[in-house]
Amino acid sequence: MMEIGKVVNTFGIKGEIKVLPYVSYMEKVKTIYIAKKKIEVEKIRFQKNVAIIKIKGIDDINLVEEYIGQTVEMEDEDAPKLPKGTYYIKDLIGIDVVTEEGELLGKLDDVITTGANDVYQVGKILLPAIKEVIKDVDLENKKMIVHIIKGLI
Repeated sequence: MMEIGKVVNTFGIKGEIKVLPYVSYMEKVKTIYIAKKKIEVEKIRFQKNVAIIKIKGIDDINLVEEYIGQTVEMEDEDAPKLPKGTYYIKDLIGIDVVTEEGELLGKLDDVITTGANDVYQVGKILLPAIKEVIKDVDLENKKMIVHIIKGLI
């Protein structure tokens, strides 16, 4: 399962929920899971940065109030294929990060999303996710090769 958002509130009285999306493809999602319960999506629309999701077969606010604060998930196999050079965070976490010279820096611990570009955390090292630094990502062998720019570490 993959986390794709969080229910932040209900919307209206007809059983709709407001979801803060963690992904950019929320409008393509047809089936979600909330509290491990499989839910069919009837329609999704957006209001500012929040997705308003109408759940198929539910027309009462009282039936969706229990979802407030819950994580919204989807099955991994339902996730769309990403363009070349982009990766799901869940696939990057835990891979080995190695310099071009072959020095193991450690495992990728976290991905920090910023306005300009993501930042990869490897222990106490922070690496900007830019092509000048990230030279290769090999998910099959769980390895990332990086170029350390002068002054980066």
